[in-house]
Amino acid sequence: MQNVILSIAKQAIKDGLEHTSTIDTNALLKHYPEFSKPKATFVTLTLDGQLRGCIGSLIAHRPFLDDLIYNAKAAAFDDPRFYPLSSEEFLHVSIEVSLLSAPESVEYSDTTDLKSKITVGEDGIILQKGARKATFLPQVWEQLPTFELFFSHLCQKAGLDAHCLESHPDISRYRVKKVK
Repeated sequence: MQNVILSIAKQAIKDGLEHTSTIDTNALLKHYPEFSKPKATFVTLTLDGQLRGCIGSLIAHRPFLDDLIYNAKAAAFDDPRFYPLSSEEFLHVSIEVSLLSAPESVEYSDTTDLKSKITVGEDGIILQKGARKATFLPQVWEQLPTFELFFSHLCQKAGLDAHCLESHPDISRYRVKKVK
């Protein structure tokens, strides 16, 4: 199944480059009925060890197959941090798909309490304060390995002060199954 997921993501990007639509969704749904169930996915592209695109869904709101195809194309062509992936880059890009669990709200009284409820290295985090919202996949712990670093960068990603935990934002956590 992991090879199928990666080949679909790769073909979706190739279709985007070539302006084609070659994925036989009906055949895939017939062979893999789990693709018809709602699933939240993130697609992360890396080139020479550097992030090249990452787009996904936090909540399962459409069938797994549709979410995967959409997010693969969006990571390649619509991530606002990067220019669209070129045909040359496509030959060398690495693709990782993250399959997300449903997020669960984390109730906490203060930063120390929150720290005791977060599993460093395993939890993906959604942070929200008012209209500002950001997430980091669990893989981000590899670059930001401490609770303090991880959350200060996540606060900034949401457009908030690096010490935004002091203002008690809403926190949710999720886990991912990585496919690469």
